[in-house]
Amino acid sequence: MLAYLSLFIISFLAATIFPFSSEAILATYLLSETHNKFLLIFFASFGNILGSIFNWFLGIYFLKFQNKKWFPFSKTQIDRSSKWFKKYGKWSLLFAWVPIIGDPLTFIAGTMRIKFLIFLLLVSFGKIMRYFVISLLV
Repeated sequence: MLAYLSLFIISFLAATIFPFSSEAILATYLLSETHNKFLLIFFASFGNILGSIFNWFLGIYFLKFQNKKWFPFSKTQIDRSSKWFKKYGKWSLLFAWVPIIGDPLTFIAGTMRIKFLIFLLLVSFGKIMRYFVISLLV
């Protein structure tokens, strides 16, 4: 059970701004052949999806401070990003699993107020498929 819990926690943190590699941990557990493959995929996916949901909520909450002097983005930057994300945005969430760009995508989705159900479906599909493919390659 400790393996599943640790994989869940690492996968959650890997989906936030912390530099963790849930793929390496998953691969290690898969190669050990001492754990249930589908439970490993489930806990890795569940943790990673919850981490992305955390980012989405941060995006919603953080945008409330846009009129503060210390806010890091100008109104112009937000408007420009909003237009780009509205044009290409929601489908880019299928790539929320991609290292480096995936985590900011989930944050931006929150700032752009992407509907939660759409966000959840797209992000979940991409992340579950990533872990499933890793399980096939190991």
